[in-house]
Amino acid sequence: MKFELGAIVATPGALAAMEEAGINPASLLLKHVSGDWGDLCPEDRAENELSVKAGFRILSSYKLESGCKIWIITEADRSATTFLLPSEY
Repeated sequence: MKFELGAIVATPGALAAMEEAGINPASLLLKHVSGDWGDLCPEDRAENELSVKAGFRILSSYKLESGCKIWIITEADRSATTFLLPSEY
């Protein structure tokens, strides 16, 4: 684990998208907390590495087989980690 997750929550839209795609949220959460940031550009990956060390917000993005994109955001204070659709941000 590269960082603390805090309370783990999800929006209804993200839950529905993962269920529809047959994805277990725990598998995406494991990637996120391990530093597999998913479908991010090199600059955003570097920003996440800095954020882990400096205590800033961390964002991962995963494209599901259904084509839907899921974001996982861990707050800067590490109080919560949220699954959401980009449109719900």
